[in-house]
Amino acid sequence: MQGARLYQQVAEQLAAAIAAGDYPPGTRLPAERKLAERFEVSRPTVREAIIALEIAGCVEVKGGSGVYVVDAEAGSFAATDSDIGPFEILQARIMFEGEAAGLAARQMSDEEIAELEEILQEMIAENATESKAEVADEKFHLHIARGTHNDAVVSVCEHLWQLRNSSTVSARILEKVRQVGSKPRIEEHLRILNAIKQRDADAARGAMRDHLQRVVQQLLDATEAEALEAARRQVSAARERFALP
Repeated sequence: MQGARLYQQVAEQLAAAIAAGDYPPGTRLPAERKLAERFEVSRPTVREAIIALEIAGCVEVKGGSGVYVVDAEAGSFAATDSDIGPFEILQARIMFEGEAAGLAARQMSDEEIAELEEILQEMIAENATESKAEVADEKFHLHIARGTHNDAVVSVCEHLWQLRNSSTVSARILEKVRQVGSKPRIEEHLRILNAIKQRDADAARGAMRDHLQRVVQQLLDATEAEALEAARRQVSAARERFALP
């Protein structure tokens, strides 16, 4: 597909290989590392491609085992212009929200900083519940963007969050993150808040970038954690099966 995202191009090529019979139904796809080497892309890009194919019904991700072809005719991959992957969105957020935090440290009023503190308390309360919406997290980040008092910055940051919330691939990865119990990290947001309170633009910029880079790793760890958790369950079941009475 002309103009498709990189992960979509990989997904399309894999879907075509499946349809051509290179990977018959029931077979396991090559390891993520091998696919990354084959397509000369990063492993996060391969992971996005696999999840896109999973959504399309072409493959099934079996925890602790790998990725298996379901049926060459079970689904077809259709890329959409708006369906940007989460890692690409996070790369943009690191750029723009990092600079926004630095600017906010210089521009936010005391009242706005006090409101940011209240939003952090909302995040703490939300984390203590079973809620998976992460409303306070989005509110925290966009409040910082608005604290720059720059409408262009606000527009960019709001658009990136809209992309995050509307992308089906991003939604599926975030669902996997929540399934393993990952939630917004309070200590990282507190470091951002403290840097802004101290009017330290460099520290605020660095704290925001560090936080979002950790979110990238959190997404990678959580999608791998599914397989690790399944493997642990299998080992536990085997131990119980062969345990002496």
